[in-house]
Amino acid sequence: MKRDPRETERVLMEIVREQGGYFTAAQALSVGYTYRQQNYHKNRGNWMYIDHGVYRLRNYPESERGDLIRWSFWSRNRRGEFQATVSHDTALAIHELGDAMPGKIHLTVPPGFRKKASGGCVLHTARLDPHDIERHHGFNVTTPLRTLLDVADSSLSQDLLESAVRDALKRGMVWNKQFLLSELPKGTRDRLKAAMGTIEHAEVK
Repeated sequence: MKRDPRETERVLMEIVREQGGYFTAAQALSVGYTYRQQNYHKNRGNWMYIDHGVYRLRNYPESERGDLIRWSFWSRNRRGEFQATVSHDTALAIHELGDAMPGKIHLTVPPGFRKKASGGCVLHTARLDPHDIERHHGFNVTTPLRTLLDVADSSLSQDLLESAVRDALKRGMVWNKQFLLSELPKGTRDRLKAAMGTIEHAEVK
């Protein structure tokens, strides 16, 4: 039975809303768009060609973080699943924690990820648990807690770490006990303790 074109468009729109206006050829095919119809929409300019097998609806409002959405689609595996999670300094910016201004996009990918990123992206390798990840429109990002643990174990300056920890605590996004209960390398734990100690000292004053 042939699907009503309006229903096909509606179902695609449901997918697109969760992905910031972006979608894959496989997703379009799954809701009823044949490859011939896909070529038609691409040639007419209804669908913007982004990358191999990736499109964006031309009239869909542009996302503020379209760059992160495109990197997420770039990272997908053969099943179409996103492999990259926005993390570290970039995740701080997403959560609006501290004063870090990352010059590059930081992504965490699972062990065995083989794609090579360009110079504008830094890849970190780790196996993230589901509770370490938040879903945003079109990309995944590490939770505030996981983000702070990651940057505490990175080369981020102590001043920037302190400002990020302060913001997270004040906004109730994390609490001190979470840092203490986390299994961390000694150097990372010491950095977090120093940051919390500085904050407590400032509040006493």
